[in-house]
Amino acid sequence: MQTRTFLAVLATLGVFTLGALVGGHSASPVAAHAQAAPAVTISQPDNNARAAALPDFASIVQQYGPAVVNITTAGMSKTSNEIPFPFPFPFRFGVPQQGEVPTQGQGSGFIISADGIVLTNAHVVDGATEVTVKLTDRREFRAKVLGADPATDVAVLRIDAKGLPTVKLGDPSSARVGDWVVAIGSPFGFENSVTAGIVSAKGRTLPGDTYVPFIQTDVAVNPGNSGGPLFNMAGEVIGINSQIYSRSGGYQGLSFAIPTDVVMRVKDQIVATGHAQHARLGVSVQPVNQALAESFGLERAEGALVAEVVPGSAAEKAGLQSGDVVLTFNGKAVGAGGELAAMVGQSAPGDKARLEIWRKGAKKEIVATLGKSEDDSAKSASADQSGQGRLGLAVRPLTAEERAAAKVKGGLLVERVNGPAARAGIAEGDILLSAGGKPVNSVEDLRAATKGGKSVALLLQRDGQRLFVPLQTG
Repeated sequence: MQTRTFLAVLATLGVFTLGALVGGHSASPVAAHAQAAPAVTISQPDNNARAAALPDFASIVQQYGPAVVNITTAGMSKTSNEIPFPFPFPFRFGVPQQGEVPTQGQGSGFIISADGIVLTNAHVVDGATEVTVKLTDRREFRAKVLGADPATDVAVLRIDAKGLPTVKLGDPSSARVGDWVVAIGSPFGFENSVTAGIVSAKGRTLPGDTYVPFIQTDVAVNPGNSGGPLFNMAGEVIGINSQIYSRSGGYQGLSFAIPTDVVMRVKDQIVATGHAQHARLGVSVQPVNQALAESFGLERAEGALVAEVVPGSAAEKAGLQSGDVVLTFNGKAVGAGGELAAMVGQSAPGDKARLEIWRKGAKKEIVATLGKSEDDSAKSASADQSGQGRLGLAVRPLTAEERAAAKVKGGLLVERVNGPAARAGIAEGDILLSAGGKPVNSVEDLRAATKGGKSVALLLQRDGQRLFVPLQTG
């Protein structure tokens, strides 16, 4: 199977033990008339009480383990190689030889219906021409891929069997950070392996996965675990183990699962139509940090800052503007930029979305009719957003040719940066479009927009993407 890994800090799984503290005493010389010390009674540890205090992983594995399956895949991959010397006839020396070589992969999955519906990750079956599902009783079935959704990394399989063991699905929203969870899968091909840990965080957004608010855990998940279930202590599946952060390619304490509510929405669409659709708002967003919050007059750093609105999109039709901060989506608070993308992606094309936004120092509500996503529901913009002191910018107006190439009507080209501008993440070649919400087409415009106040939000265009950068001005 294909495993995606990322650079991250090392986290370790904390293990606690319970035991009895046993104390004692020894005799020492005392006066003849001293009263004898009272006897000390040492009680034996209560093994039953100790067992009751620990999570019962064994019962979960015994009851639902048979519904967890091992998935193997086979396919062909194109290759191009130079034939080395000596070379077999009739190949010619030095001529690239193109063809296909067989590939194999492995992952995990789980049965959700007795008539053979199996869930796994889309990347487990990506490119496979043959998929085999193996049960714990050693039976094997050729599986049909009903559909796969790369946007959420969910795939639905069907095997020709009846009366199969199934898992019980739970509500991931009821999971609390710190709750015990257990995973079953086939890490490195070791089938039906069980690992446990706790929920480390909820609603995590990862680069390239804007549709999914991941459940983060410290459960040991490795290559081969992908597609396997994440159980709570009620024996309910609350997620599909999908990704890890790792320096080595193996477990380092950061595992991520797709919540089952996301999974089931995708599964229902795939079973009905063979594919999944996601809504699209049509904005590029970035997080709001403290400096940006001060720039826009927000009391605290929250929401998703709209850096760019896609022309012709649902956002533009609804009147959303660059510089708006989206605070809520259909009544749900948007705590960070990535959360908006996940909320949009879980909606359906044509849905009405009620957005509470912050614009020019006041709250406003707009309603958008979401469009159909062909790619991402929202792109993420980012920058190194720090800085203090004076601007530290050398800029000039764009020429007509530069405006045409950048597809902008105006703006200033950043030629040199130093001091606070450099620390804020502004770079040579950036195009400065506005400052404090006001367009800047001359140095005088920039000076006027940055007078007074402690910070100003600069709208930049870089490599075709727009993003806001907070710059301290005093």
